[in-house]
Amino acid sequence: MSGLIGKKLGMTSIFDANGKQIPCTVIEVGPCVVTQVKTNDKDGYSAVQLAYGEAKEKNSPAPMKGIVAKANTTPKSKFAEFKGFEQELALGQTLTVDLFAVGEFVDVVGTSKGKGFQGVVKRHGFSGVGMQTHGQHNRLRAPGSIGASSDPSRVFKGMRMAGRTGGVRVKKTNLEILKVYADQNLLVVKGSVPGHKGSIVLIEK
Repeated sequence: MSGLIGKKLGMTSIFDANGKQIPCTVIEVGPCVVTQVKTNDKDGYSAVQLAYGEAKEKNSPAPMKGIVAKANTTPKSKFAEFKGFEQELALGQTLTVDLFAVGEFVDVVGTSKGKGFQGVVKRHGFSGVGMQTHGQHNRLRAPGSIGASSDPSRVFKGMRMAGRTGGVRVKKTNLEILKVYADQNLLVVKGSVPGHKGSIVLIEK
């Protein structure tokens, strides 16, 4: 599927014609430069590599310097491949937010906020073992029993327990585009988008 690379700027809200408040996320989309065009004959699959965001030349790996040099552009900080572009794209071509239109539905891929090591109440929505009765003064947020004793004498894989939360790749699907500001390269989508402010996201059609 086609798409672009963008940066999450934050959340706001707008009002529809009926006065209903709609939460939405503002994303800076592009401009993205076509740095590679993959073909079936040469690479074994068809795709387009896009680059977004400026980077210092000293911080760019040598292979990336060669790629952007062929595309006749400056060093970039983020690269991603997309499949399914309807139009033919040329090396060095610039794509902007004009690729999207109001009313379309897109998928947004990002890395969720890392929350560190969390207990079962925050991580899985457990309610704890109950009230402070019969001497249970420190069990309110405890997970409770996690397995049997002699049979099977182990804890099954996948048991919901405490652990690291967040910081994983998340895709939010079918987000409606509410507004497109072509002059500012801004896209306003309905609902929330994974990641913190300033994080890189992929917008897929």
